[in-house]
Amino acid sequence: MLIDDVTVRLEAGHGGHGSVAFNKVRLSQGPTGGDGGRGGSFYFEGVSDINALAFFSGRKVLRAENGKNGRGQFIDGKNGTDMVLKVPAGTRITNQGTGFMQEITEVGERILAAGGGSGGRGNFKFRSSTNTTPKESEDGKKGDIVECHLELRLIADVGLVGLPNAGKSSLLNELTNAKSKVAHYAFTTLEPHLGAYYGRIIADIPGLIEGASSGKGLGVKFLKHIERTKRIFHLISAESEDPVYDYKILRRELEIYNPELAKKEEQVFLTKSDSVSSEKLETSLRALEDDGVKSIPISVLDAESLESVKRLLS
Repeated sequence: MLIDDVTVRLEAGHGGHGSVAFNKVRLSQGPTGGDGGRGGSFYFEGVSDINALAFFSGRKVLRAENGKNGRGQFIDGKNGTDMVLKVPAGTRITNQGTGFMQEITEVGERILAAGGGSGGRGNFKFRSSTNTTPKESEDGKKGDIVECHLELRLIADVGLVGLPNAGKSSLLNELTNAKSKVAHYAFTTLEPHLGAYYGRIIADIPGLIEGASSGKGLGVKFLKHIERTKRIFHLISAESEDPVYDYKILRRELEIYNPELAKKEEQVFLTKSDSVSSEKLETSLRALEDDGVKSIPISVLDAESLESVKRLLS
């Protein structure tokens, strides 16, 4: 199951304490206390794996390594190891305490989430002409403690939308190497799937229903993934008794959820054109056209009809 919404507590490492030490060699008995090491920090880094947030499932608290204490003979404590947490590109990261939000939009992009505490100074750093044998040192600073909310919003060139069983998964599988489950019943797809067509990323958004924008079914959970797509391919089944009504249902849900979605470039396809008579197909195409919607009939069983889709993707 796709994990696209998690909260995790990050506890960065504390800095090590500075040391108080003196050289025991005769005639050279100055301060030699080393500094404490810096505590480990947390970073988020973008990856292409949309399932990367599954790592946080069951991990509510993550702790980084503390810095080591300084020692005598000018030996500084070792820094704590930084932790780099992998998240899918398209992840929105919100600091629950401050409300500050950052987004990772590119693979390889890295941001600091919780900084480790700095190490304290050893007594060698406190020496002066008037204090040749300082006995003071500093404690290490505490690391940041941050509650982070991670929310994935898929980034794709094209988002496939439509009512359940409109043929989205079949089209994605035909165009790409995706292995989205297909069957002859509604709600086959329960989570988004991605595929690539010559570098174009296509997202198969699970079937939406009337009332999705108000939380009916799992609508809101999936509607957010459409926000980041650059273009929408709206799929309507040729088997539908009222394709115009089907089209208007989803258009209304998209607009209610976010009016900006209605402004995205859109192409409408009448899918499963092989499963109905030519008369019914023509009637559906004409009904959509009369309503101001230009649609293209396609079938995954008809390679020639898919050329129109491929041309648009290219």
